[in-house]
Amino acid sequence: MKRLRFVVSLITDENDYQRQQAASAIETATRVGMDLAVLYAKNDPLYQSQQLLEVIQGGGDVDGIIVEPAGRTAFPKVASAAVASGRAWVLLNCEADYLSTLRLNSKVPVFSVSADNREVGRIQGRQLAALLPQGGSVIYIQGPSQSTVTEQRTAGMVGTKPPNVKVRTLKSSNWTEEGGIHAVSSWLRLSTAKHERIDLVQAQNDFLAVGARRAIEQAVDRVGGSLSNLCFLGVDGLPRTGQAWVKQGVLKATIIVPAIAPIALSALYSALRDQSRPAERTLVASVSFPEVKELQPMVGHAASVE
Repeated sequence: MKRLRFVVSLITDENDYQRQQAASAIETATRVGMDLAVLYAKNDPLYQSQQLLEVIQGGGDVDGIIVEPAGRTAFPKVASAAVASGRAWVLLNCEADYLSTLRLNSKVPVFSVSADNREVGRIQGRQLAALLPQGGSVIYIQGPSQSTVTEQRTAGMVGTKPPNVKVRTLKSSNWTEEGGIHAVSSWLRLSTAKHERIDLVQAQNDFLAVGARRAIEQAVDRVGGSLSNLCFLGVDGLPRTGQAWVKQGVLKATIIVPAIAPIALSALYSALRDQSRPAERTLVASVSFPEVKELQPMVGHAASVE
């Protein structure tokens, strides 16, 4: 069998989870013995589509393309062009209706691998129930609006949280710490924010949660307050960031989401080697860190940020 060559296209290199995706994929490629190029989309779907078309039209010996879309559409036309050129097409952390049709006449593997992001949202809802059994007010920071991950995690959380937990949703334009800072700082500038009490801040990834904490710390410092009763929760749970931040007390909890890229890469390699047909969609489980049953109810409430 010839040495296979793949391209992995990721959303950004400014997010620790995305960097872990790349590192884990490279490690897998090295171990198995395949060539791998990693591209970053700079959080820009148009730029990402142009990168992918260059790969397809460049005539290089690429056997498969693995894509975590920066946008919502998941590039159906690019996918069709890739498959027509004889290159496998794999989506990460994304649902796309066109996959079923594309698979019908495809001679190359076409499938998706994703974290179960609705279940991630459900875990977030269960975390809220454990921490706020008497109810309370939560700031919930979403990722980019064009991301299906954002939509799925929100749906899971809303469908699982207790009715007596009230959620104010803030939107971030990206998945970075700076995105969390900007989202919360913008909200704090509203006159209505000065009179709201916050029991807990939950974000759709760890960096957004840490950015939210920084923004609130800066606001509290200006008035001489304290964050002692305010909890911050995130998602991703990498050992050196999310899990470490929980152990240090920066975050109250996170959710460990395994890196998906190496799972998809291994599945694609096996499919081409064995000439097999992977399932159209594979979901990978995530877990709360610490476990939900270990979370103790919060005592007291955080003061409003004046």
